[in-house]
Amino acid sequence: MSAEVRLPDGGRHRLRGGAGFPRPAAPAASRIAYAAAHVVADPAAENVPGTPAAVDWDRTLAFRHHLWSYGLGVAEAMDTAQRGMGLDYPAVRELIRRSAAEARTVGGKIVAGVATDQLPPGPATLDDIARAYHEQLADTLAAGARPVLMCSRHLAATATGPDDYLRVYGDLLAATDQPVVLHWLGDMFDPALAGYWGAADLDLATATVLQLIKDHAEKVDGIKVSLLDADREVALRRALPAGVRLYTGDDFNYPELIRGDEQGHSDALLGVFAAIAPAASAALAALDRGDLATYDEVFAPTLPLARHLFAAPTWFYKTGIVFLAWLAGHQEHFVMVGGQQSGRSPAHLARLLVLADAAGLLPDADLAAARARAYFTTAGVVQ
Repeated sequence: MSAEVRLPDGGRHRLRGGAGFPRPAAPAASRIAYAAAHVVADPAAENVPGTPAAVDWDRTLAFRHHLWSYGLGVAEAMDTAQRGMGLDYPAVRELIRRSAAEARTVGGKIVAGVATDQLPPGPATLDDIARAYHEQLADTLAAGARPVLMCSRHLAATATGPDDYLRVYGDLLAATDQPVVLHWLGDMFDPALAGYWGAADLDLATATVLQLIKDHAEKVDGIKVSLLDADREVALRRALPAGVRLYTGDDFNYPELIRGDEQGHSDALLGVFAAIAPAASAALAALDRGDLATYDEVFAPTLPLARHLFAAPTWFYKTGIVFLAWLAGHQEHFVMVGGQQSGRSPAHLARLLVLADAAGLLPDADLAAARARAYFTTAGVVQ
C-alpha cells in the first residue's frame, strides 16, 4: 500500500513513518511531566453542539495507558479534554473517576481539573461560584486525583478585582487536605478568561497570583502557566516560594523552559505532550542522562508541529490533537464531542500531517496515509 497522500494545495506527501522512540523503564527523574489528554468520542452517538457528551470510555482510557507507558503523568479533564467546548460536567466527573481508578492499576501519576462548569452559562454570584468549585474539588479528591484549580469563566465574568480571586481561591485552598496545582490559562486559549486574577495588566495579575501562593504556599504544589510568554514565565518561576513548582503550559516554548537555566527550570503540564508523548519521553530521558544534545535533537522537530497545532484561534488546537490521535492509530475515527472536528480546515490539518511525520510521530505510515486520504477525499481533494 502506498503511503502517499495528495494534499489540498495539490502537492503530494509520502509519509516516512515513526522514529520508534523506546518506552522508558521508569518516568523521568529530573522533571515532572503531565500530558493533558483528550477524550475519544463515541462515533455512533449524537455528539453534536449542545448535546451531552457521549464518550468512548474504552478508547479514552486506553489513550491514558499509552501516556503512562511513556512515563508521563496524565492531566485529566483539562481544556484539552474539551472543558467548555463539548464536555459537560457529568461526563467530566465520570472521566476523572474512571481515569483515577486506571491510574492506580499502573501506578500512574494523575492530576485533574476542578472548575465551575456545572453552572449554567451566564451571570453567577461569587457564592454560586465558590459552591461550584467546592463541589468539583470534593469530587476530584474523592476520586483520588490531585486537583488542578482551573480558571473559571464564571469567576472572570463576576469578580470585580483581585480581592474576589483571593477570597474564592483562599477558601478553596483552606478546604483541601493536600497541595493542589493552580492554573493560569491565557485568553488566547479562552477569550472569556481575559483579565483573570483581577487585572488586564499581566504585571498586576502576577502580583495577585504571587500573593495567593505566598499566603498558602503549603497548599500549593505548583502553578500551571499557559501565557505563551517565555520571559514572563521565567520571571514568575524565579519569584515563587521555595518548593512551589512552575508547570509550563507554554506549547510554543516548552523545550527551553523545561531545559531551564542556572536559576531553575519548569516542569510540564502540556496539551502538546499528548500528541508528542513518545518524543517527549525520549527527550526527558536524555535530560536525565545529561545528554542535552539528544534532548535538543528530539524536541527540535516537535516545536514547529506544536506552534502550528496551537496557532490562532488557539482554542481549536483540540481538533488537531484528535486528528493526530486518529492518524497514529489511537482511535478509529475523527469525531469529537460537540462536533468540534470541524474546528480546523483541511489545509491546516494537511500541514499538521506533514509536521507530525517529520517529527517521527506517525508510527504506521501506511495506516496514517490511508486515513489521511479518506479525510481529504471528503474535503474534495481527489486522491
